[in-house]
Amino acid sequence: MDSDELMFLCEEKMEGVLDNLKSTLQKARTGRANPKMLDSVRIDYYGTQTPINQISGITVPEANQIYIKPYDKSTLKEIEKAIYSCNLGVTPQNDGIGVRLVLPPMTEENRRNVVKDVKKNSEDAKIAIRNIRQDINASLKKNEKDKEISEDMLEAYLKDVQDLTDKFISKIDEELDKKVKDIMTI
Repeated sequence: MDSDELMFLCEEKMEGVLDNLKSTLQKARTGRANPKMLDSVRIDYYGTQTPINQISGITVPEANQIYIKPYDKSTLKEIEKAIYSCNLGVTPQNDGIGVRLVLPPMTEENRRNVVKDVKKNSEDAKIAIRNIRQDINASLKKNEKDKEISEDMLEAYLKDVQDLTDKFISKIDEELDKKVKDIMTI
C-alpha cells in the first residue's frame, strides 16, 4: 500500500476509535437522564430487531426521567420487556400511553464505579490507537525495505504517525476529563 494511503488509513482508523469512545461515553450514566442510555435497547418489531428510538418518541421531562411514547401502542409491553432485559438499573413504569423511566439518584459509590468504567474505556481506546500506530509503522517499514520509500521519507512518515498518535491520545484524555467532571458533578 502507498505510504500516503497508509497515513490516510491511520488517521481514519484513529478517528473511528475516538468516535467509538465518544459513543460509549455518552451512554455512561451521569445522574441525569440521557436518551442515549436507550441506544442499545431493541425490540422485536414485526420480526425485526428495531431500536426503540426508531419506533417511539423519547423525551426527558425531568432531569431524572425519560419518557418513551411509542408510535404504535401495541409495542408498550415489548418495550418494557426490552428495558428489563438490558439491565439499565431502572424499572419501567407503563402508564398505558408510554413508558416512564425514573432514574434513582446516584450515590458517591455509584459515581466512582462509573468513573472507573469510563477510565477503563478510555484506556482501551488508547491501546487501540497505539496498536494502529504499531501496524502502520510496520507497513511503512516494509515499504522502506521494499525500496518504495527512502530512509529519510520513512523517518518523516514515522514522525507523522507519532504526531497523529499523540493528537488522538490527547483528544481521548480531553473526552475522559469532560466525562469524569460530568459524572462527579451533583
